Amino acid sequence: MLALDRVGKTYPNGVRALDGVTLDVAPGEIVAVVGGSGCGKSTLLRAISGLDRPSQGSVLLDGTRIVEPHEKIGIVFQEPRLLPWLTVADNVGFGLADRPAAERRERVAAALDRVGLADKAKVWPRELSGGQAQRVAIARALVPRPEVLLLDEPFSALDAFTRADLQDHVLDLWAELRPTLILVTHDVDEAVVLADRVIVMRPRPGRIFEQIEDDLPRPRDRQSAGFDFVKRRVLAALDRSLDRAATVDEGQTRAESGAALWW
Repeated sequence: MLALDRVGKTYPNGVRALDGVTLDVAPGEIVAVVGGSGCGKSTLLRAISGLDRPSQGSVLLDGTRIVEPHEKIGIVFQEPRLLPWLTVADNVGFGLADRPAAERRERVAAALDRVGLADKAKVWPRELSGGQAQRVAIARALVPRPEVLLLDEPFSALDAFTRADLQDHVLDLWAELRPTLILVTHDVDEAVVLADRVIVMRPRPGRIFEQIEDDLPRPRDRQSAGFDFVKRRVLAALDRSLDRAATVDEGQTRAESGAALWW
């Protein structure tokens, strides 16, 4: 169980990026986080990953407080961030330096096979397409077999076809390994395609504005009436979250707002 308890983050320049974020994420759940600019989505992901410590509150994974990068938590960024002087296989195995060589080779080969790049093990990052490079980044994050995988807008720089293909690919990997997934995205369609629950953030400071359950059966038909209904609920919540006149009580989340909306 991943648990956030009243997480806040204030930067040295005085900017308060997060305020009182409380959230429980069940093992194997897929959660998408959406919201306008300045709502602290990436700050939230960095706090969960241990890359940044919260100024207030705590992040707990199975009861252990996360205060630094943890082997049970993997992260994939918007850019693949591959090391250009290493082959694809060496990039994937970079975090396994403490493992025996035979185990490292086996786990790297299995990870590359999962992402459909077994034939690219010996090539250099510069020889990969954008979609292939992001698959390598996903394989690198999966190699340590994390319980939690964080995705920070990992497909935003890709064309629409590659993006949709990788969304489906991530779901296939999730179905096989069942990690907890937390995805930050600006793409509402992506959130509805992937998530069991969509968290809508409100900006300045970032806090949870609304939670929307997405129990559509998988694989999800982007053209279905059910998909359109959930998408419209998320869009309506986003619109309200950016309304400067709207008010939300301190620490309150509106989990049921919009449940009766119909278009």
